[in-house]
Amino acid sequence: MDAAGLRALQAPIKERYKTDPKAAVITLKAKGSLDDTSIACKVETGRALAVAGLHPATGGSGLELCSGDMLLEALVACAGVTLKAVATAIDVPLNAGTVSAEGDLDFRGTLGVAKEAPVGFAQIRLRFDLDTDASQEKLDQLLKLTERYCVVYQTIRSGPPVEIGLTRK
Repeated sequence: MDAAGLRALQAPIKERYKTDPKAAVITLKAKGSLDDTSIACKVETGRALAVAGLHPATGGSGLELCSGDMLLEALVACAGVTLKAVATAIDVPLNAGTVSAEGDLDFRGTLGVAKEAPVGFAQIRLRFDLDTDASQEKLDQLLKLTERYCVVYQTIRSGPPVEIGLTRK
């Protein structure tokens, strides 16, 4: 897809959201069920069932997905799609590229071994390695706009309020 095709595809959507801002607010959902035989949660992805479990650093077997890895994978997916859309929109030719994310965790926090150890990522690094002939000015613009429009990046960076609840069945 080229810039003109992307604009044509998105123009009616953007117009609708301008005239009816409430139409742009969509609630995305995720659901999982607790495994009855192991410490795991079966997450419905819409394509397959993803089974998340304990990371080996917390006693897991390594056979299940780690939710920390899944968070980084969501960041890579969103950032990659956003970068491709922005590159298309601003005519930055990409021959090839990779997106990678890595994050530092101190598992003492999640295991309750040390109260001073944080629970969660202390730092996340997101990297794009691109094969392109674009100018540095265009690449700077590409990175700036990718950062601005990547939903997962902005969510992690801004830390929106999260509600938590529990009900008895």
